[in-house]
Amino acid sequence: MTASEVRWKISRVLEAAQNHDLADAEAREHFIDSVLPFVLRGSCGGNTSCVQIDGSDEHILCDAGTGLRDFGNHLTKSGEGRSSTFHIFLSHLHWDHIQGFPFFSPAYVPGNRIYIYGCHPNMAEAFKRQQESPFFPVTLAELGASIQFISLSADKEYDISGFHIRIMEQDHPGKSYGYSFSRSGRKIVYSTDSEHQSNPEGSPFVDFFRDADLLIFDAQYSLAEAELIKRTWGHSSNIMGVELAVLAGARHLVLFHTEPNFDDQRLEDIREKTNAYRSIYAEERPLAISIAYDGLEIDLSRF
Repeated sequence: MTASEVRWKISRVLEAAQNHDLADAEAREHFIDSVLPFVLRGSCGGNTSCVQIDGSDEHILCDAGTGLRDFGNHLTKSGEGRSSTFHIFLSHLHWDHIQGFPFFSPAYVPGNRIYIYGCHPNMAEAFKRQQESPFFPVTLAELGASIQFISLSADKEYDISGFHIRIMEQDHPGKSYGYSFSRSGRKIVYSTDSEHQSNPEGSPFVDFFRDADLLIFDAQYSLAEAELIKRTWGHSSNIMGVELAVLAGARHLVLFHTEPNFDDQRLEDIREKTNAYRSIYAEERPLAISIAYDGLEIDLSRF
């Protein structure tokens, strides 16, 4: 977020506060939580892909983008970053999906165990190269944690740390892979960096997304960009996310991997337009829609 964006937000907040008594802390907290829209009280942030899935005694993560640094720092501050086991599932090896790992503080702690999973055969080489001189002062071999790379196949299903996991190959330069995590009757699908055909009827992704409680979906482009300008670039749109989610009967769609050049207001506009598009479907097919932001938490027990 730039200085001009911060200034714009401050100006809008001051304008919104003119008719409110904010003399005490409780009133101010209520004003922030109940009056201000998210675009003014928060920010989507700028981290690259990293998602935590809770529900296990061990840590489950999807991708190792710069969000991994914040996650590791949080664990370190809370005292949970030692003697822990981490399972990191990679969609692919493009740099924005692995660049957080050199800054992942638990990787420096002896006794921690880190398992990195993926369907690309050169995972270890990619992680090793980004920590070689002159790019980084600490090599992968010098990290204190035990680190193991485990190859997976999209043709197989796996049970790891209490989750049943399915994998789907996706259309992206160099290939990417989506993951379905199921446990105790709940299902989360992580599907980023994936391009989809304009007609989703009959798409194998409908079955892969079927009955997902949470669908984390690549929505970097508008439908026009995805279809007319940036075809074969390997990303999808908010509109295609709604189409596939409705066909699959998903309950909550999170628009993920959004365009990094968009500011918070532009992303809020996209969320509103996506909700408007969703409304063309009958109410008996409800679908909650969110825009991903740094620190977003979704409690599936409320479904």
